[in-house]
Amino acid sequence: MDIQRFGIEEEYFIIDLRSRRLLAEPSARVLAACREAIGEGFSYEMFQGQVEVASPVFDDAAHAATYLGRVRRELNQALAEHGLGFISSGAHPMADWQAQRATPQAYFQRLFDEFQIVAQRSVLSGLHVHAEIPAGVDRIAVMNEVLPWLPMLLALSVSSPLWQGQPSGYCSYRQVVCDEWPRMGIPEYLPDEQSFEHYLGLLKRIGAVASDANVWWGCRPSLNYPTLELRMTDACPRLSDALVLVGLFRVMVKHACLLPAPGSLFSLERHWLLKENRIQARRWGAHGRFVLAPDTEAISLERWLTIAEQQFGGAAHALGEQGVFAQARQLLRDGTSAERQLRAFNDQSSMLRGEHAVVDLLLKESCGA
Repeated sequence: MDIQRFGIEEEYFIIDLRSRRLLAEPSARVLAACREAIGEGFSYEMFQGQVEVASPVFDDAAHAATYLGRVRRELNQALAEHGLGFISSGAHPMADWQAQRATPQAYFQRLFDEFQIVAQRSVLSGLHVHAEIPAGVDRIAVMNEVLPWLPMLLALSVSSPLWQGQPSGYCSYRQVVCDEWPRMGIPEYLPDEQSFEHYLGLLKRIGAVASDANVWWGCRPSLNYPTLELRMTDACPRLSDALVLVGLFRVMVKHACLLPAPGSLFSLERHWLLKENRIQARRWGAHGRFVLAPDTEAISLERWLTIAEQQFGGAAHALGEQGVFAQARQLLRDGTSAERQLRAFNDQSSMLRGEHAVVDLLLKESCGA
């Protein structure tokens, strides 16, 4: 089995178990409990009621499953002692963004000062995956090879259908809110890493971004690691779903790195289709209709997965991820998180209000119960 090192970042909302609301200002004791439970991977996020785990470097999926399973389990136990819990989802179903409090760290304060209501509304959580790119391989070329497939990953990850207690009409409303930010969403059309450096240098020279800043695209080269980073996907309540998405991204990157000229088929027309497929994914999730090439008809997500298995099967076998496509089809049969949340919201037999039932579902799934 080939080794491709990777890392995972998950973001969690801290929940008051009685009210089911997002905690606006956790106490110092609560944050200390989170830090101890998560360990070295603990990081603050934009809002005080949100924490992040940044994993160590993994060599294989089993290591990732063990680590994140332990983090989620111990975080749940630590928070329960304070009458709290956590959920991993693209958005909190009941969160009132106006009631949230920014994390008092310099980096986050700069974001709130510069972007104002756009930052204030971004009560969101994502799943980020770093996949290592071998030395000498152009990361933008690899990015261009995998970009057309990312709406498939988004469609599988969708977990933010509710906003401020009501259905938003989108399976990933998180991606709608993301589009309020500059330099987020779909990357610019760039041929190689040299052009990316030129683009980023221009932004820095004109003062559009800070000297140490990167862009926030749904997929980007990391400035700190030799990786390509997936950022488009919603946070996943079920760890098993998150690991499916991690596996799919890894095999796509592996496949691209093995090609003699990755990204060579990426064209302006395919860039247009990428944008439209993302629109389909964030609106309809698993029920979107996707067009893979200018001269082809729209297909279902299930059909897209079959095509992905045909294209990436060799890379999946090399990484020991050959079961990932069957796992993705099982995710589809179970229903995405967005579908499960909407079923809970509309369940007339439930004794709970719709949004309360959704939070309870997310609490259960996030801690693995």
